[in-house]
Amino acid sequence: MERRGFIKKVGLGGTLLGASGAMSFSSFAKGKAEPTFNMDFAPHFGMFRNSAPGGIVDELKFMADQGFRSLEDNGMLGRSVEDQNLIGKTLESLGMRMGVFVIDGGENWKTSLTTGKKEHEDLFVETCKKSVEVAKRVGAKWMTVVPGYFERNLPMGVQTGNVIEAYKRGAEVLEKEGLVMVMEPLSDNPDLFLRHADQSYAICKAVDSPACKILYDVYHMQRNEGNLIANMERTWEEIAYIQIGDNPGRKEPTTGEINYSNVFKYIHEKGYKGVMGMEHGNAKPGVEGEKALIEAYRKVDVIV
Repeated sequence: MERRGFIKKVGLGGTLLGASGAMSFSSFAKGKAEPTFNMDFAPHFGMFRNSAPGGIVDELKFMADQGFRSLEDNGMLGRSVEDQNLIGKTLESLGMRMGVFVIDGGENWKTSLTTGKKEHEDLFVETCKKSVEVAKRVGAKWMTVVPGYFERNLPMGVQTGNVIEAYKRGAEVLEKEGLVMVMEPLSDNPDLFLRHADQSYAICKAVDSPACKILYDVYHMQRNEGNLIANMERTWEEIAYIQIGDNPGRKEPTTGEINYSNVFKYIHEKGYKGVMGMEHGNAKPGVEGEKALIEAYRKVDVIV
């Protein structure tokens, strides 16, 4: 579909326009759609803000034109219903699918589920219920969960049991809707309770629900434990979602120390057909940086 015709067809609210209040299509006047990536890489909004300055719909169309088949948006839960509906409609029109958004009731970066306190569990469950409605609007299947910080006054085993019980309650909400929460071990600071793949694996086994799986973020796991392929192999049966970011710097593949060509080859050979979330920044600024990011993904994309 011609670009202007597509924008007119799906519609565009004022909240989704760029700062100028007008669309810009100069980046595409002479271009054409690029080949689809073999692996299902999923950019975030803002990653191509310079190449597609017209707002959310403009950026989604740009992603599709460049061969991307999915989107991630961590903050989807906080968007207006109007924006959620527009994003869902646009993804459907483009034949793209929705990757993760984050289930966050405001306690992901606090001491919460590890405490076992009912008020934290109840808030988590209510946020899961709210997330179901958002997932329906945008066509999402997977949602990121993190259990917050350590409760330093409780033994590790007790904290783990508290997280398991909270996730059992959340899984009850999501499982009947065919949705999946994917727990993400993180490396951002030492206060975070969930940090390792084997720890996540044990929690998944204890929750024992198809609605509770692992989000394996290669960037965080390289920082926390390394030995990426071996650790993925050990926990593979519980991994339902994968995210990307090179280390150091948390930028696109080829900018750091991770051999993404080999990592992606392993993932491909495992038969993974899921989303590969591009949860990182751009190594270089502007349009040229956005072109370089796309070229980096072309370089490491698995040849089928």
